[in-house]
Amino acid sequence: MAGRPETREALIASAYACIARQGIAKTSIGDVASEAGVVRATVYRHFPGGRDELIAEVVSWEHRRFFLELYVAVRDAENLAEVLERALFEAHRAIADHEVLQLVLATEPTELSTLLLGGLAPVQQQIAVFLEPYVEREQHAAHVDVAESSSFLSRLVLSYMGAPGRWDLTDRNEVSRLVRTELLAGITEQAAARGAPAGRH
Repeated sequence: MAGRPETREALIASAYACIARQGIAKTSIGDVASEAGVVRATVYRHFPGGRDELIAEVVSWEHRRFFLELYVAVRDAENLAEVLERALFEAHRAIADHEVLQLVLATEPTELSTLLLGGLAPVQQQIAVFLEPYVEREQHAAHVDVAESSSFLSRLVLSYMGAPGRWDLTDRNEVSRLVRTELLAGITEQAAARGAPAGRH
């Protein structure tokens, strides 16, 4: 029988604290129980799948926190270009400043990549759904598949968040160029393929 929701949240927070100190590989159920001030049986009652389930929940929990903060940063943007520019700039800053993430990236990149890849599909879908109203308001909206374009943009946003390549995402002007030449260019190409007149975003 599941325990109280607040206890589950406390266990996730305790696991996060352990990972922050010693990384993913060295964090055990016993460590989390000690951090939370409970017995191991309490952890297993909330996470019957054991350590793997608990670590996966920590990743999901931090995903939700990260993207909630990102949503707050972009929710009052006036158009698609502004949403994408803010999202890339703020996400890059948040990732660079995230001490726990940077620690794990430096010491356990393979294990972290495996965990993150498992949770990217729903995140990408959520980003695509968020972008759809902005895509619908674009100049060429009648000539693009809104769902397809939103999915395309969400994939690129996630890709550049993790690996900006030659682009300097600390420079707002550089981010703006990236959005217009790489992301929005794809929307323009779709519109052209469907017979829309050429135009600027």
